[in-house]
Amino acid sequence: MTANTDFESLFKDKVLGHPAGLFVLFFTEMWERFSYYGMRALLVMFFTASLLDGGWGWPREHAFAIFGTYTSLVYLSTLLGGYMADKKIGYRYAVLVGALLMTIGHACMAIESPVFIYSGLTFLVFGSGFFKPNMTSIISEMYVNKPEKKDGAYTIFYMGVNSGAFLGILLCGYLGEQVGWSWGFGLAGIFMLFGLLQFWFAQNIFGDIGLKPGKVENTTAKARNDESKLNPFTNFQIGLIIVSSVIGLAWILNDPVTKISDGQYNLFNFSFAGIDGPTFMILFALMLFILLLVIRLPKYDKVTMHRMIAVIFFAFITIFFWAIFEQSPSSLTIFARDYTDRVLEGNSALIFKIVDALMTLIPLGVITWVLVKLFKKTFSKYGLSNIILAISFVIIWAIALYRLWDKFNQDVAEIDASWFGILNSLFIITFAPLFTKWWESKYNPNANMKYAIGMTLLGLGMACVAIGASGIPVGAKTASVSIIWLILVYFFHTMGELCVSPVALSYVSKLVPGRMIAMMFGIWYLAVAIGMKLAGVFAESSEGIAAEKGLSAFFWILAGISAGLAILSAVLYPVIKRLMHGIR
Repeated sequence: MTANTDFESLFKDKVLGHPAGLFVLFFTEMWERFSYYGMRALLVMFFTASLLDGGWGWPREHAFAIFGTYTSLVYLSTLLGGYMADKKIGYRYAVLVGALLMTIGHACMAIESPVFIYSGLTFLVFGSGFFKPNMTSIISEMYVNKPEKKDGAYTIFYMGVNSGAFLGILLCGYLGEQVGWSWGFGLAGIFMLFGLLQFWFAQNIFGDIGLKPGKVENTTAKARNDESKLNPFTNFQIGLIIVSSVIGLAWILNDPVTKISDGQYNLFNFSFAGIDGPTFMILFALMLFILLLVIRLPKYDKVTMHRMIAVIFFAFITIFFWAIFEQSPSSLTIFARDYTDRVLEGNSALIFKIVDALMTLIPLGVITWVLVKLFKKTFSKYGLSNIILAISFVIIWAIALYRLWDKFNQDVAEIDASWFGILNSLFIITFAPLFTKWWESKYNPNANMKYAIGMTLLGLGMACVAIGASGIPVGAKTASVSIIWLILVYFFHTMGELCVSPVALSYVSKLVPGRMIAMMFGIWYLAVAIGMKLAGVFAESSEGIAAEKGLSAFFWILAGISAGLAILSAVLYPVIKRLMHGIR
């Protein structure tokens, strides 16, 4: 895939010490994250908003169900996108296909009719699958001969991810809530199109990287083949994989369809031993998957088997981490909209407006500065791509300034419900360098303790919102809780994310033989997908728990699950350490 690429030429035109091509990827990823997080911030609110407010007036449970299915399928689709890129079309065309599908998806959602909304979500699922795993693959190829600079490259790229999420939630959220849902969904599509075009017209900057793959030997995997004996899949094992996967996928799709249609369309319309059909089928699929592990693991050599068990343990914790963390765009967004006092007056309003303006203008200023530096290096060769980027930033600045003008002209400060979502990106950009220093110091915790700290922080965040919700009467549909509780939730959850998310895939790559990395990454993304769907299931349960015991009880339950898993991870450190056989 990279045989004819002159890697040194990639580093000829540098921006901030890195190839200009990295910043083409930076802005492409930024617009993709802008569109994804911008749309995601609005989805549940759109479904649950009243008909008078332009929404669909759905019960919250239905919105949570379809949101969980959507986010789960986004991660499952990466398996298809990664396979197509590796075997068929290459990373570069996979990114282009993904960007085009997502552009179509956002355009469909701007129309707001049921057919177009469902079609739009489908396009977005497959588009994310092609786009998401292959951007980082291009970076990996670019730095194949300069591994010492790869960490810095991924750090810059990660800033692009969070910059896009920040701006997308801020601006799409504002337009969707204050102007109209179509405006928010439409803006997400416009900037996905900008990302597609600027990547397309600048793609030659990557040389031959990411083009259609040829018959290139995987030397990395081959070099590590001696770590364990081969353990090929038998026909029976392949059958278990197919059956459990089909059942699991059918369940994920069936869940929202059954609820939205009030049981009229239910693929598993039966009961067995007192268990309803959908529950029985997903438990059956889980048992088949466990059976597969029981059959396969003992056939590896001892060290490989132990390390794979360690990966499975971390994957298990990861499922619940994302299930709780991803309450942000579901139950926590509803909490922000319906149960939080988002109107500030007097000095509080003025302080918020000033802080909000600084939070908007400083990041935009920094990103624009990077853009100018990129133009100086690439305009002569990739002028059209640069012009498209420039137009996109003119639009961004115009919307951002209009939003601030609108906010400052109000007597009070009304905070959009989606606004709280930007705190995650803001805190990541602020604190990620500190965590990097921590991991590089002599106080770097082991894997179990990182997970334990992460789950503890996750629990602290849920405990904060549980305390804030303690005064809400049982069954209440509205309240006026202070915004401080939500700010604390996003602070603690982001700190937890920095302990878990960046290090997770690193452990997978260290613990399994080279030839098995692709398969284990697939299993890892499967765990994340399960966590995303479970997030929807948890959010659905919030309605029943709130009606019976109060909303605070729901958040205390999530805090308790987080604390329990933190203790489990810490207690099992000696066991997992032995299973890892010297890997840190």
